[in-house]
Amino acid sequence: MAGKVDTGGQTSTINLAAVAARGREHALTMDFRLPPGDPVSHFGAGFAATMAANHFISGLPLDFCAEHVGYFTAPYADRRHVVDYSSDEAARAVHVKLDNGVTRTARMFGSQGAISLPLGSQGIHFAPSVVEPDPWAQRDGVSPEEIVLPESEALSAALDHAFIDEAMTAAMIITHRGRIVAERYRPGIGIGTPLESWSMGKSLTATMLARLIHEGVYDLWQPAPIPEWQTARDPRHAIRIADILRMSSGLRFRAMQDPDYDPGLGYPDHLYVYTGGIDAFRFCANLASQWAPNIVGRYRNCDPVLINYLIRLAVEKRGKDYHSWPQRNLFDPLGITSFTLETDPYGNFLTQGYEFATARDWARLGNLYLQGGVWNGERLLPEGWCSFASTLAPAWVDDGRPIYGAFFWVNGDGVLPLPKDAYFMGGAGLQRTFIVPSHDLCVVRLGHYSGMEAGTPALKRSLAAIIEAIG
Repeated sequence: MAGKVDTGGQTSTINLAAVAARGREHALTMDFRLPPGDPVSHFGAGFAATMAANHFISGLPLDFCAEHVGYFTAPYADRRHVVDYSSDEAARAVHVKLDNGVTRTARMFGSQGAISLPLGSQGIHFAPSVVEPDPWAQRDGVSPEEIVLPESEALSAALDHAFIDEAMTAAMIITHRGRIVAERYRPGIGIGTPLESWSMGKSLTATMLARLIHEGVYDLWQPAPIPEWQTARDPRHAIRIADILRMSSGLRFRAMQDPDYDPGLGYPDHLYVYTGGIDAFRFCANLASQWAPNIVGRYRNCDPVLINYLIRLAVEKRGKDYHSWPQRNLFDPLGITSFTLETDPYGNFLTQGYEFATARDWARLGNLYLQGGVWNGERLLPEGWCSFASTLAPAWVDDGRPIYGAFFWVNGDGVLPLPKDAYFMGGAGLQRTFIVPSHDLCVVRLGHYSGMEAGTPALKRSLAAIIEAIG
C-alpha cells in the first residue's frame, strides 16, 4: 500500500535517523503484531467511508470525491484496486468494488456520520441517534468572531496566495481580535459547508477532555483509569492522562509517522483503528508498552483513541448520553452547529481524524483558545489548560523534535512564518487552525487532499502575508 502522508507537523530540519535511534535505545520491546485482515479490504473500507462522508456530509459529487479527497485512509496510489464505485442516494450509502473480489460499503448513520460496515455484516453494533444543536444555545447573540469587518486589500492579497488553483483550498477564514477580517471559499463551497478535517479532531478530543477536567471528573496528572490497565502489576498503570495527551504513552503501535516506519512490513495500526471494523477503544486499550511513559514521543492514533475512551467512560458513568454530550457540553456554549463526529461500528468517536465541520466552527474553537478557555464570560476549560496544550511535550523535546504539545502542534522549530508562540490544530490534507496569541489571531485553512503538495508552500506564503498585513 502506498501514498503520501501528512503528519501535520513541520519536520524539515529534524534528524529522523537520530530520533529512530533514540527510540531503539529506550525500547522495552520492538516486536509488533500486524493487524489481521487483508490490506486491500481495509483500504476499501477507508475509501468507502471517505467517499460517503464527503458526498453526504459535504455535498461533493461522488466523482470529485474519488479524485480529490481522503487520501489518508485511502491513499490515491492504492485507488488502482478500485474496480467500480457507486452511491445509493436513498440508502445514503457508497459501495466500493475492489480487485480482490470484495465490495466494501459505508452508510450514513444518524449524526454519527459515515461508517464502513464490517465485512460480512449489514449493520453496526449500536443504536445511532440524531443530535441537533440547541436552538436556544445562541440566545445571547452572535459569537464574537461572526461580527465581520471589511476585508482589507492586504488580507485579500494574502488569501490570493492560498487560493491558487492547484492548492485546492476549499475554505479560509482569518479572525483578528475576535472578529472575522477575511474569509473566502472555493466555488461550490460555502459558509455552511462542513469539510473533512482529519487530525484537527485530536485537538477537539483534547478540548472535550478538558471540559471533564474542568468539571473535576479527571485530573491531568493522574494515572489514566483505563479499565484494562488496572490489574495488579500492570506497567501501563503508570501512564498518566498528560502522557497520553502529549503522544508519549509509549504504547506499541505502528504508525506511518514513525521515523523508522517501513511500509513493506504490512498494514499499520494507525489506519486499522479507522478501517478494521473493530471496537477501536478495546483494541488500543489492549496494546502493550514499547517504552516507559513520557520518555519517547511518537505521533500515534492510539493516544487520541484512548482519550476518547476516557471521555466515554466518564460521560456514561454520569448517566449522560455519550453521542449528544459534545454538542451539549462544548458546541452549544460556543454556538457551534456543524460538527459531525464519526464513529466506529461500536459507536466510539473516531475523532483522531474522522470529523467534519465548517471553517467558521473551527474558528470558534480556535478563538476559545485565544481567549484562554473563556467564552462570553464563562470559563469552559481549566485555568492553565491552553498553556499546557501549547507547551512542548518533554519527550518530544528529548527526541530533538520541538514541534508537539498536547494534541496540538507547536511552532517550536520556527519553520512556519508565524511567531514562535503560534500553535495549531493540524490534519492530513493540510487542514489547519492556527492560533497566534501574540497577535490575537486565528487562521483556518481547509482544503481538498489532492492540493496538499502545491498547497503547502502556498499556505506558507499566505501566512507570511497575513502576519505582515496584521502588523
